[in-house]
Amino acid sequence: MRVGFIGLGIMGRPMAKHLIAAGHQLTVWNRSRAGIEALVTAGAAEGASPADVASRSDVVITMVGDSPDVEEVALGERGIIHGVGEVFDREARIGDRGPRLVHIDMSTISPEVTRRIASEYARAHIEMLDAPVSGGETGAINATLSIMVGGKREIFERCRPLFEAMGRTVTYCGPIGAGQTVKLCNQVLVSVTNMAVCEALVLAKKAGVSPSVMLEAVSGGAASSWQLLNLAPKMIARDFRPGFKVWHQEKDLRLALEVAREAALPLPATALVSQLFASVHAAGFQDEGTQALVKALEKLGHVTVED
Repeated sequence: MRVGFIGLGIMGRPMAKHLIAAGHQLTVWNRSRAGIEALVTAGAAEGASPADVASRSDVVITMVGDSPDVEEVALGERGIIHGVGEVFDREARIGDRGPRLVHIDMSTISPEVTRRIASEYARAHIEMLDAPVSGGETGAINATLSIMVGGKREIFERCRPLFEAMGRTVTYCGPIGAGQTVKLCNQVLVSVTNMAVCEALVLAKKAGVSPSVMLEAVSGGAASSWQLLNLAPKMIARDFRPGFKVWHQEKDLRLALEVAREAALPLPATALVSQLFASVHAAGFQDEGTQALVKALEKLGHVTVED
């Protein structure tokens, strides 16, 4: 396919490279030059703007930071929506038999904003899929992401080869916005489990047991989790390099709590871990990996979990 890719950061760059490796013709755009140059070197073409990328593509994928970023890329002055006229005029097969363009947003943003963008797109005969991912930088590099997709089923099936080039688990979740909702459920699970890992580590240390010994003892039992196996060793080793940054996690928890508030639904553990991440951010660690959550628990308990 002719694919546009917008947003070439920690996650977007390896995802875009997998699409090139799968044989797709890629046109890219990014706010900073480093991402563009890396993909051009790998074989992509450079677009002048999101609109220009759209004009050269059948499908445009976005992987950017937050809801306002997606809105600007999609509907802004040089946004995707302004690139569809040229596509429609050039492609005789497009029109009555299909949309002018498909926009797949793989960022994690508000489900309500997703639905609003899709509504604007409908007037321009653009289809949208929301397809946020889980798996972090490692999953992006290894093409093992879990991808949660919302939108029209037939558009999802048309784009399935793109998803399968980037991820291992691809799940159709329902109508537009459903992918974002499922991703927020994922983030609730991830962050609350992360908090439990932190609490177990500080408890072991404070009670006089080696955190590494505790980790070894519980890793093979019912308490095991991705966070325990992947983040706990980093906490003990004092390795806070980001695979997924604290401020990204804060943003996702804010979105989850917004959805819960609109539904009059209490999420007490999510609210608590959101505040703990806020304390990590306030201490200046917002660009560290989410394993830095342990620093909030260490500060409360006057303990450090290293062996």
